[in-house]
Amino acid sequence: MKKIEVMLIDAHSGRSAILEQALSDAGYRIAIRIVSTDRLLQQVRDIKPDVILIDIDLPDRDTLEQLRDVGRNQPKPIVMFAERSDPETTAAALRAGVSAYVVDDLNPRRLKPIMDVAIARFREYQALRRELEETRNQLADRKIVEKAKGLLMKQRNLSEQEAYQSLRKLAMDRNQRVGEVARTVVSLLEMLSRWSLLNVVQADDATRHDRAKFTGTSSTIYFVFS
Repeated sequence: MKKIEVMLIDAHSGRSAILEQALSDAGYRIAIRIVSTDRLLQQVRDIKPDVILIDIDLPDRDTLEQLRDVGRNQPKPIVMFAERSDPETTAAALRAGVSAYVVDDLNPRRLKPIMDVAIARFREYQALRRELEETRNQLADRKIVEKAKGLLMKQRNLSEQEAYQSLRKLAMDRNQRVGEVARTVVSLLEMLSRWSLLNVVQADDATRHDRAKFTGTSSTIYFVFS
């Protein structure tokens, strides 16, 4: 069974040695140890750890911003051990993506339970995020499908069922979701509608200029394509 790989961030060699030994005893593997969060996102992309463990006196704004970038672009379980804290800092750390925030309790025997809880919490949170994203996508698809059906019904004189069947057939032919096809259909039909409106305006302008030509006030010739 592959060991879980940990990126350890600790500027204190004494404390990091304790953590490294505790992690090894708990069955984890140290992928890398770094001393600061500078360029953290790039290092996470390069090393690809399973978990990030950071040992710090008190997380500052720059550290939290680095963690936030990781959470947005390369989400990982993050365990933070801090020497001290306050409610505002703790809340900011959790918003930045920290899965477990532990204050002044660097007890090697408690490390594994803390890591296990952090990993479980992270996985649960990611599952909820995926579920929420899927729900949002489904709602967005429904809205765009309804819009595409309405445009097809209006411009092609179809019933609602016929419009939907047209979208389904096109989706099957293209091996795409109905929502994806609906977005394409809406874009095309709206573009055609704008072109039709432009042609009407151009035709009206051409008519006015034709009238002006007969009075000698203009010699402009318009070519209108329908």
